Amino acid sequence: MKSVPQITPQQAAALVKDGDTILGGGFGMTGNPVHLLHALAETTTKNLTFIGNNVGEPGLGGGRLLRNGQIRKMIGSFFTSNPDAVKAAQSGEVEYELLPQGTLAEAIRAGGAGIGGFYTPSSAGTLIAQGRPTMVINGVEQVFIPGIRANVAFIRAWKADTAGNLTYRMTEQNFNRAMATAADIVIAEVEEIVPVGAIDPNFIHTPGCFVDYLVQANLSLELLGSSASVGAAKKVSESRMNMAKRAFAELQKGDVVNLGIGIPTLVADLIRPEHGIILHTENGMLGVGPSPADGGGALDYPVNAGKIPVTALPGSSYFDSADSFAMIRGGHVDVAIMGGLEVDEKGNLANWAVPGKPLLGVGGAMDLASGAKKLIVTLTHADPDGTSKIVPECTLPLTAIGVVDVVITELAVFKYLEGQLTLVELMPGASLEEVRAKTQAKFVEKLS
Repeated sequence: MKSVPQITPQQAAALVKDGDTILGGGFGMTGNPVHLLHALAETTTKNLTFIGNNVGEPGLGGGRLLRNGQIRKMIGSFFTSNPDAVKAAQSGEVEYELLPQGTLAEAIRAGGAGIGGFYTPSSAGTLIAQGRPTMVINGVEQVFIPGIRANVAFIRAWKADTAGNLTYRMTEQNFNRAMATAADIVIAEVEEIVPVGAIDPNFIHTPGCFVDYLVQANLSLELLGSSASVGAAKKVSESRMNMAKRAFAELQKGDVVNLGIGIPTLVADLIRPEHGIILHTENGMLGVGPSPADGGGALDYPVNAGKIPVTALPGSSYFDSADSFAMIRGGHVDVAIMGGLEVDEKGNLANWAVPGKPLLGVGGAMDLASGAKKLIVTLTHADPDGTSKIVPECTLPLTAIGVVDVVITELAVFKYLEGQLTLVELMPGASLEEVRAKTQAKFVEKLS
């Protein structure tokens, strides 16, 4: 069995050259090779193309490279979690390319598998697809995405043996597993290195043939950023909780359900074991439980897609981001509940960008919107100035076309019945006159 060289973070950083493309593992700061990235930030290496779900957090991980001016271009899914990245992109200081989260994961997996590219329905008809080849396959418009490879991959695993075999912990697989296959040089930062044979072959997630170097570095709470602990619970308004309860009422026993950030996350608080609902999170977990009662963070618990520590219910499973989105695109997620900025008469959804505002990231929304069997959108009925969010035609950048099944606001519940936007229910305290006055879109009424 081969023996993989063990080096220091500084020696690893010296392997990155000016102008290189680097893959940075992690989802937020979970599973993030932070010691390797911080060592690289101590060098003068520059003009880097950084590929990762996000560019760390301010001053952490890839965020430190960004602050140093070492990144020329960033390719990712959700830059919004790092205000520095949003500012750098929107000012033109750094080039950027946005990809839906599942598309990014699959592009890296394709690059690592020697596949030139693939077609996906995610992002079809949106700004993200502009300039890309498209093809109609089985009646569905799909967008071509090239495979992604890099010069160097910095990844984080929990344990390695001296042959380079890797084991990841909980939701720390995320982008790391695919990235381990997709670079000329792969450097794995790990918590522990054990003798060859000490890891049961059944529990090896990345075989040693993919790994070129090992760096042992211990994780601490201050390196976990926003996932370090569970924050104090915020008071939830009655109207928001009513929307969450109404969304919960759409779920059936046995459903696999993905919850977006914002109002949809409140649905998790309503689910009990007897309901038989299985929560899915796109960063690699099935069977998500409630937040830890002890306030613990990502050193002890998995995290959800909002980067919040959660517990694992009996029967839960962990996997990587590429497999997670294969579940979504493959129709294995029954219901997605997500927030919205606008929905229109044709069931189009806009929920990821507002011109002029510091938002820059599609995350998993495009994949979920086109892949889930049923899409429920929760949103306030109107903007603070009274402008309706339920409109004849979306004016904001689209997330997906013709995908919305149910719309829930603090005033009303709409469904798309026989292709028509249909008012089916009034929410507590709302009147039909108020709904008519505050809804710009045309709708039919079938109130029970």
